[in-house]
Amino acid sequence: MNLHTTVTLVIVWLGVFTLHTAEGSVASQSMRRLSCINLSAEKVDIRRIISYEKQKVPVEAVMFVTTDGIKICVHPDQKWVQTAMKRIDRRRTSKRK
Repeated sequence: MNLHTTVTLVIVWLGVFTLHTAEGSVASQSMRRLSCINLSAEKVDIRRIISYEKQKVPVEAVMFVTTDGIKICVHPDQKWVQTAMKRIDRRRTSKRK
């Protein structure tokens, strides 16, 4: 290879490397600061829950936040979880009016 071809290949390689690093690969994407890994089996007093967040990855879960700031992860298919989310949603819509 001559010098011109080598320099061109190095520049192209650096460009691809820089672009890939700037965008990041799927494996290097950071997860949320707090995400559910383990799910609690305990029922939480609905009156003490102030918000929730749904997640699909790494496990399907609902993260409830209590009035004390405690975050509790539970399975979203439980009846009490569905009831708690509906209650929080109603509270949110009533505050907006």
